[in-house]
Amino acid sequence: MLRYIAKRLLDLIPVLLGISLLVFLFLQFIPGNPAIVLLGPRATPAQVEALMEQMGLNQPLPVQYFAFLSRLIRLDLGRSIISGIPIMQEIGTRWAATFELSVAAMLFSMVVGIPAGIIAAVKKNGWIDNIAMSGSLLGVSMPVYWLGLLLVYLFAVNLQWLPPSGRISVGVNFQPITGFYVLDALMQLNFPALGNILSHLILPAMTVGTIPLAIVARITRSAMLEVMSQDYIRTARAKGVVERLVISKHALKNALLPVVTIVGLQFGTLLSGAILTETIFSWPGLGSWIYEGILARDYPVVQGGVVFVAIVFVLVNLLVDVSYAFLDPRIQYK
Repeated sequence: MLRYIAKRLLDLIPVLLGISLLVFLFLQFIPGNPAIVLLGPRATPAQVEALMEQMGLNQPLPVQYFAFLSRLIRLDLGRSIISGIPIMQEIGTRWAATFELSVAAMLFSMVVGIPAGIIAAVKKNGWIDNIAMSGSLLGVSMPVYWLGLLLVYLFAVNLQWLPPSGRISVGVNFQPITGFYVLDALMQLNFPALGNILSHLILPAMTVGTIPLAIVARITRSAMLEVMSQDYIRTARAKGVVERLVISKHALKNALLPVVTIVGLQFGTLLSGAILTETIFSWPGLGSWIYEGILARDYPVVQGGVVFVAIVFVLVNLLVDVSYAFLDPRIQYK
């Protein structure tokens, strides 16, 4: 197992190098000059040239890339052109918000999606199956920004059941410790703040979790149908095993492998920052931060943010691969 993990970590090196090169090259072709952004449109050509020399932007592309790569190896992602704050510090302050939202969205998609997929498989071609699969198709097809605005209009504006944006209401007595607001409120036993935080979390989690929910439901149904057609399932039924045990003990565990794969991939995607969702709900996470960096032509923010997201994504995929050994002992790692 350890040998396999070490091999996979080594395999990540060329992947991350390729990602860093692509991010660097893509940003070079984006219109706009970061020196002009920083100095303003009234800057003289001499001032722009001086700042470009100071930032190393007048160097050949290979020199700029290797300078960027050397900083990346030292975990120095530079500073924001606009705010001057180190990129790692910005990631540290915003990472918790995105992680908290991703966990809530993934829990929502699993709690609803896996039972929906199981029931749809058990009731194959019935009205429950048709409703579940039609709902999952609708969930995949629905634009996230439209769903977010619709939920805000319905639950925040019309019914006024939930807040429309932010992580916590102004004036709530709450002191963050780790940056994970739910955890901090529990540690402090501050239940009024916990309720307020959870109320802010519901709408964005439902919005960003809709697509993973639909995918999880469809994959669960397909995996369950495949497993339930196997000989050992028919044997268990022939022996008189209760149907509930056939589904929960024999079928579900073996059907979880593709479900775990898709859950890991979707969770990695959520951790990359749901740009539209975070923007709609004014959620101070990585997605809205990278989006603001793109609009402001803040090259270090975009470079550092995308590379960080890529690292998180590939590490989540590694954890998914390793988890297979615990779900299926037949899998051998070499």
